[in-house]
Amino acid sequence: MVRIGAVILAAGMSRRMGAPKLLLDFRGKPLFLHAVECAIHARLSPVLLVGGEHLQFLQEHTKELPVEIVRNPDYAEGMAASLRRGIAAIDGRVDAALVFLADQPFVPPVLIEKLLQTYTECRSAGIRIVRPQYDGIPGHPVLFDAELFAEFAELHGDEGGRSIIKRHAEKVKLLPTAHPLWGADIDTPDDLKKFERSFPWH
Repeated sequence: MVRIGAVILAAGMSRRMGAPKLLLDFRGKPLFLHAVECAIHARLSPVLLVGGEHLQFLQEHTKELPVEIVRNPDYAEGMAASLRRGIAAIDGRVDAALVFLADQPFVPPVLIEKLLQTYTECRSAGIRIVRPQYDGIPGHPVLFDAELFAEFAELHGDEGGRSIIKRHAEKVKLLPTAHPLWGADIDTPDDLKKFERSFPWH
């Protein structure tokens, strides 16, 4: 059986929000918790939550959940530092990992199921990265096969996994979806207000 876990990046600095956005209430719970619950509902295991300066808040709100908190002391460096920490913590425990952004509250479990199914079906054909495509635009969460985990140690700055995806373009499978809201992220106070009025995916 293929083992697939989750790495949820929740150590961002929220520069555009002007406040720790992942801690803000969104639809009755902290923004970051939507991604966590999606990963749990999709039966991903383990679920790793990478945090920075607000680690205690993350711990308090996940203490009853099957979640492991990964501390990233270098969170100010950018997304790459969180990816390095998260992938290092899950390496050796799974065959693949889905990388979530904690500011995307509309990702539904049904999308995760489709990503996992696509990976399972296409793995033997050499596919090692599966990524959703929202109205033609590639987005998150992104599934990475464990064969690629070692390459995350070389990431720096705020690039995320773009260089890895580009390097292995022939191993990437895009999964088109007609639901752009699923891929929406919340970066500004205006986003928060706008999406509060949006219809939830469920």
